[in-house]
Amino acid sequence: MAIYHLSVKSISRSAGRSVVAAAAYRAGQELTDERQGLTHDYTRKQGVEDAFIVAPDGADWAQDRNALWNAVEAAEKRKDAKTGREYELALPAELDAGARKELARDFARELVARYGVVADVAIHEPGREGDNRNHHAHILTTTRTVGEDGLGAKTRVLDVASTASAEMGSRHESVLYVRLE
Repeated sequence: MAIYHLSVKSISRSAGRSVVAAAAYRAGQELTDERQGLTHDYTRKQGVEDAFIVAPDGADWAQDRNALWNAVEAAEKRKDAKTGREYELALPAELDAGARKELARDFARELVARYGVVADVAIHEPGREGDNRNHHAHILTTTRTVGEDGLGAKTRVLDVASTASAEMGSRHESVLYVRLE
């Protein structure tokens, strides 16, 4: 029987984190953080089953992972800015790779449609050690809306405790439960 798990975390400069580095690690790619002048090379990372970007209609420029996350870093001026949100989502081991990908894509599409953000999805296989059923997805989203011409306004509804828990609860669980039944 599939077990539901979803956790949401912020990528924040106040914690010393870079959203470019986070995206590189999750996708198992090499990305250069132009703001910091650092290259993050995770091309040797194993266990990345698939990685893809889901963007709003017309935001084709956001399909370039390096351009997307560097635009996000450039848009934020504060030293304590939240530059991304990560949704870690358990994927049922009972599903095959194609069905797990579609489940992750559906969840990402829901985030994109609801908040107008871009979702960078990385599906990870279980590690060599531990539970071999631990298929999961890391879905990294922008904290700003995204359109044809670039980044827009912040998505504040997810930053306020009183609205964030309601947003993360029933709205996103329904996407998973529908697919698992």
